[in-house]
This record gives sequence, structure tokens and C-alpha cells, in this order.
Amino acid sequence: MKILNPEVHQDLEAGRKLRLNVGCGMRRLPGFYNVDHIALPGVDILADLEAPLSELPDNCVEAVYCRHTLEHVNHLLELIAELHRVTHPEGRLEVIVPHFSNPYGYSDPTHVRFFGLYSFFYLADESDQPRRKVPNFYMKQRFRVENVRFNLLRTSFVDKLFRAVLQPLINRSVGGLDWYERRLCRLLPVDDIHWILRPLKQAAETTLPDRGAYRAAG
Repeated sequence: MKILNPEVHQDLEAGRKLRLNVGCGMRRLPGFYNVDHIALPGVDILADLEAPLSELPDNCVEAVYCRHTLEHVNHLLELIAELHRVTHPEGRLEVIVPHFSNPYGYSDPTHVRFFGLYSFFYLADESDQPRRKVPNFYMKQRFRVENVRFNLLRTSFVDKLFRAVLQPLINRSVGGLDWYERRLCRLLPVDDIHWILRPLKQAAETTLPDRGAYRAAG
């Protein structure tokens, strides 16, 4: 990992929380530092997402935006654990990933996985899961799912018509999404899933280092 933009160091040294656009590619977000494994124009932090985010201290991030990135990561749980570590307890993660019913996702040879409605509930406490419970013993870190919604495929006129009618209805509740995933997603595919997550941390994890605790390498 290498911090390319000196403003990142300045914010960390001053104790200001960061906003990260993780796996940014060519997308730039105002107010966010852009993170990618290729030094593209505008990239602020060069990071291999298969490795630890070693230059970011605990609880230094207030917002993570991660759009169509996690499907490319082999060591997914390790990356999620790192995002949990660096995100402040009052911060949030916005994650957009392809749904398993999206037919175009299979064409990309760099995709290593797909996601379904319950994927991030595997990282939630049982009390925060919907009626259908899923195992949550794969990692110790926990998240609360604050919101999840489906974006239906909109390739054709018919897709757009059904999308306009069905999407607002099914996104009203997890139960509606569950019904759609079981009954209709193969007929009218879901393009991607949009998650809003909050990291849950124990009291010991929430103690922020002193403002002077961060020192830029070198």
C-alpha cells in the first residue's frame, strides 16, 4: 500500500476522518480519496485489496464507497475485516455488487463471485438478521445492515417497464426482496444489490488514537 496524495497524510496527522472510494477505477467522487491497485490518474491511495490496508490506522474512515469492486476480490473476508477495522463506529459503508441473476456478470473473466440478498447478513448478529437466519461464524467482525435494495436490469424497453413497476414495491422490505429473489429473479434479473452497512465494534475498538498518534512513513 502506498499513499500518493500528501493530503491523505495531512488529514491523518490532523485526526480528520477520511472518505474512501475503494476500487475507484476511473470513477471519481467529490470529497472522497480514490483507492485502486493501479496508479490511474486521480488515484490517491495505491492499494492491493488482497493485502492489509497497512498505512490506515484503526477508526480513521467515516465513509466507504465500494461500487462493483468486491466481486473481483479473492480474499473477500480479509478485505471486509480491514474495512471494518479502519471504519469509525459512526461511519458507514456503501457497497454495490452484482446479483447472481445478472447474466452479463458471467462474461467478465475477472469476476470471482456473485452476491445474493443474504450475503452481508452472514456478517450480522442474529438479532439483526431478517426472519430467515443464516450462519454468522465465518468472521468475528460484525456489521448492521441499515438498508438493502435491488436495482433491476434495464437493458430493454420491457426491462425498464417492469423495473418502474416492480422495483419500488420489492424494495419496501427484505421480505419483498426475498420473494423476488426466490420467484422472479431468473425471469426478470437483478442488475446489482445496493447495501448500506454500519460496523459494530466493542468498546475497546472504538477508542481513537491521539491526534498525534499517526505519523507518515518516512
